[in-house]
Amino acid sequence: MTIEHKTGNGAGRVRLGMVGGGRDAFIGAVHRIASRIDDKYELVAGCFSSTPEKSRLSGADLGLAPDRVYGSFDEMAKREARLKNGIEAVAVVTPNHMHYLAARPFLQRGIHVICDKPLTSTLADARKLAALVEKSGALFILTHNYTGYPMIRQAREMVTSGELGNIRLIQVEYAQDWLTEATGQKQAGWRTDPARSGAGGSIGDIGTHAINLAGFVTGLSLEALSADLHTFVEGRQLDDNAHVLLRYSGGARGMLWSSQVAPGNENALRLRVYGSKGGLEWEQEEPNKLWYAPFGEPKQKLTRANTGVGEAANRVSRIPAGHPEGYLEGFANIYSEAAAAIRAVQAGKEIPPEVRFPTVRDGLDGMAFIDASVRSSSRNGAWVQVGHK
Repeated sequence: MTIEHKTGNGAGRVRLGMVGGGRDAFIGAVHRIASRIDDKYELVAGCFSSTPEKSRLSGADLGLAPDRVYGSFDEMAKREARLKNGIEAVAVVTPNHMHYLAARPFLQRGIHVICDKPLTSTLADARKLAALVEKSGALFILTHNYTGYPMIRQAREMVTSGELGNIRLIQVEYAQDWLTEATGQKQAGWRTDPARSGAGGSIGDIGTHAINLAGFVTGLSLEALSADLHTFVEGRQLDDNAHVLLRYSGGARGMLWSSQVAPGNENALRLRVYGSKGGLEWEQEEPNKLWYAPFGEPKQKLTRANTGVGEAANRVSRIPAGHPEGYLEGFANIYSEAAAAIRAVQAGKEIPPEVRFPTVRDGLDGMAFIDASVRSSSRNGAWVQVGHK
């Protein structure tokens, strides 16, 4: 297979295409909003549905030229790669099982890919995708958007600088309640279908966000785990609740809870990290606050864009303290970091070290986490090694 390469002019807005994300698709709209917040992208093309007519209607909704709206992503990749003003990057926002197939034709032509999480629906596809990314030379950005929150960047900076000392304990949880009952809605349909979602239910949908966040902040590698995955809603094929014990490199220990059947929890992602010198606590529903507890001293509340917050957080903040930034802005930070990386690569320059975004390797780690959790749970919680090689 010959890898072609799609070049850009290195200036202006990044010309963006989208696969998936048509009418009634929540995450597609989120990606489009995020790409526009910092004015770094222009959506110019798309294949928005597996049905050509639905794709056409969605493209019309978005005001795209009819000849830039496609009935298949293969057709889109081939034509856009030939156009002088073709797309420079594509956002893949399909259900999990289509991520590899949709990303492949664009990577083969050197078009950068921005992909929703988890990476794929199977570890085998994840390995193939990672190999293709490496061969293509194109950038691959995985939208674990919570890594874009300013106070998560602050937490990472504090851990990296040694303010917490040696990391000992990691507690992370992501609880929701929207799948407490059986539902026929579109979003629930594919997320609870192993053919489209993969082997993990809650552990794949939101557990991967939690494990990625823990790794991003601490910089530690997950080595082994013991998992108890359970399905509470009758007739559901995938887990809707998971408890996982974690063992990290360097001796740190952790626990992860993911659930979509916890009444009273809307989007309760929470991270706590404790080291030999202090601890940190952060909650997604209060994203502009980070609690810092130096050992033997009173707990301190750090707030976004305020005194005591470092450059890592400030460079991804837009507005003064007290004005909340959250989900869409965090997503936008990933898109803007991706735009900076794309322009650097097109100019033949190194990507600036402060520019951070989840990559295909992070996605591969997430798929290995799902795979290990499923294997462990099937063996009554036996400890298993986590690896993707």
